[in-house]
Amino acid sequence: MNYYLLFKSLHLIAVVSWMAGLLYLPRIFVYHVENNEKKEATDIFEVMEKRLFFYIMRPAMIFTWVFGLVLIHLNGIEIFSQLWFQIKIVLMILLSAYNDYLGKCLSALKNSTNTRSAKFFRIINEIPTVILIIVVFLAIFKPI
Repeated sequence: MNYYLLFKSLHLIAVVSWMAGLLYLPRIFVYHVENNEKKEATDIFEVMEKRLFFYIMRPAMIFTWVFGLVLIHLNGIEIFSQLWFQIKIVLMILLSAYNDYLGKCLSALKNSTNTRSAKFFRIINEIPTVILIIVVFLAIFKPI
């Protein structure tokens, strides 16, 4: 069995799952903020947000990192000498920080302390898309 391809496949599955959450959670936040006066609606959004963040996004992020670290081990530590990979790691750290920021937003919405607008959440919803595009091109073309 080719363990490299196995872990690469598991890494990609985790990335896809994580990205789905990173792209969807801010959209739920938009609906949550827009319906802030409707208790029944916000209760539903809070359940959706919590389940998405804690049951899909967080485990997918952890698996992305674990399988990524396994791939680094299988490739050898010298992969860190490649600039494209260094940039990719920085972007993954930024995505992880963004994931944590979404967790803080989730708490603020749950505790009714959110000060952010629906427009703000629409704008930050583009962050993971841009990072995803850059990471994919870096990983495929290894341009640097």
